[in-house]
Amino acid sequence: ASLPLLCFRSPLVTPLILGLLLQAPFTQPSTITQPNFVLLLADDLGIGDVGCYGNDTIRTPNIDRLAKEGVKLTQHIAAAPLCTPSRAAFLTGRYPLRSGMDAINDYRVIFWNAGSGGLPANETTFAKILQHQGYSTGLIGKWHQGVNCESRNDHCHHPLKHGFDYFYGMPFTLISDCQPTETPEMDRAFRRKLWLSTEMIGLITLTAVLGRLTGLISVHWKTLTWLAGFSLLFFISWFSSYGFVRYWNCIMMRNHGITEQPMVTDRTTSLILRESISFIERNKHKPFLLFLSFLHSHTPLLTTEKFLGRSRHGLYGDNVEEMDWMVGQVLDAIDKEGLKETTLVYFASDHGGWLERQEGERQLGGWNGIYKGGKSMGGWEGGIRVPGIFRWPGVLPAGTVTDEPTSLMDIYPTVVHLAGGEVPQDRVIDGRDLLPLLRGAVAHSEHEFLFHYCGVHLHAVRWHQKDTGAVWKAHFMTPIFSPPGAGACYDRGFCPCFGEGVTHHEPPLLFELSQDPSEAKPLSADTEPLFDTVIRKIGRAIEEHRRTLTPVPEQLSVSNVVWKPWLQPCCGTFPFCWCDKEGDN
Repeated sequence: ASLPLLCFRSPLVTPLILGLLLQAPFTQPSTITQPNFVLLLADDLGIGDVGCYGNDTIRTPNIDRLAKEGVKLTQHIAAAPLCTPSRAAFLTGRYPLRSGMDAINDYRVIFWNAGSGGLPANETTFAKILQHQGYSTGLIGKWHQGVNCESRNDHCHHPLKHGFDYFYGMPFTLISDCQPTETPEMDRAFRRKLWLSTEMIGLITLTAVLGRLTGLISVHWKTLTWLAGFSLLFFISWFSSYGFVRYWNCIMMRNHGITEQPMVTDRTTSLILRESISFIERNKHKPFLLFLSFLHSHTPLLTTEKFLGRSRHGLYGDNVEEMDWMVGQVLDAIDKEGLKETTLVYFASDHGGWLERQEGERQLGGWNGIYKGGKSMGGWEGGIRVPGIFRWPGVLPAGTVTDEPTSLMDIYPTVVHLAGGEVPQDRVIDGRDLLPLLRGAVAHSEHEFLFHYCGVHLHAVRWHQKDTGAVWKAHFMTPIFSPPGAGACYDRGFCPCFGEGVTHHEPPLLFELSQDPSEAKPLSADTEPLFDTVIRKIGRAIEEHRRTLTPVPEQLSVSNVVWKPWLQPCCGTFPFCWCDKEGDN
């Protein structure tokens, strides 16, 4: 922000007045002991979906108000392009592969509430540190970091084991399977193969039986019985999980107890908003951390009737505008309780918008503005560059914009330091305290390099050359778009991280993002005199970074992500899992 040009005749008065203007509005953080924190994290929201980031057709007045009253980050980067790993990095301040929360296979997120993988118990979240500092800590909304390890009630990965005093929301993530009227989304291609295999086995069995009855085939009844039994067992083996996704994954919990199984989607938005405001009201007399993890704007885009048809971008736009309204309701609750001056509010998205998410002519995923790529793409900016806004009246200068590279992992040390805690000294913390940058005390981000992973595969590296202001980015692997030139992997639904679906680049693709943010014009040794120097510098940074990595158990291995009946959270006696504790009765 710049001060208005002031003209005074006296050369002695001018410095005095300017000095007062510069110093008076912003309170030193040390004079505010333990501010409240309200962290607002959208799901699958593209940076191009928000008004203050250039969208002039989706109305987001409340998010825009946050930017007007605070600091807007234009180069805010997620540590991963998918929900589970990005949120693990957000909670721990560490690249997700350090905690085993990124995948070596195609199962790149937690797939079931009844899987055994999740955020390890030895990881220390910012909520756990704030809890030790005397904060009341609450998580409302989406978790997606696992639930159980060995039994359905051990809750080893549950939010209450990771520093949250209170949890209300989905332990999993919102998917189209949660809405009975929507086309199933979860593992859609694999499910089709299972149905096809079941039909083929059934057809073979039926043909054999008819052949035996008509005498055309000589086969023993014992063989036919075995074949029929195999057909039935094969069907049960997969349908017991995939046939009941809505009951197994679409559940709501309050602390350790299940309140809805399956969730009643018509009232989910109002319940999440009610719980968020109630948490603020209950804890207004002591320092609190509220992590409101929106289910918006992930498919199936649960939107109340009040907002349907209001936007110019169909159901997706309606959903984003409803989320913005929810942001406004939370901000109003903060104001109503007189907490505005003592509360740091943060808004971001967990990664970029999902370009491939379509149903016929309907676009159900977000827009990433001028940036190439989207959700699931670890290197391209559209998958990892997200909105990032901080507001703290009296401490952070209003209406400020910073173009410095920052990360969702930076929330960890920023929040911990402001709460009077210390980050763990026994592990690498990749996030950096943002407060000096946000207040304008320093000109540059502490990040010199940021490493962009797709699963455990390093796709790209960003180097912030602070002395020149250049932001170099080298791509070592990029996904192959399908159809060619489409800008996303529409034929697959998701872009892969490895294998035949990616191109390896030697030498790497190099871009200078401050001049080419859309990554449209790759540089070469012929066009960029510093090409070899930059590539060598990034190569040395990669070597140094890899020396800090240590082997950890893979939380997203196939054995950890598969459905395990004995781990299934159940409101009732398994497999008869059903309840509605939020209803009128």
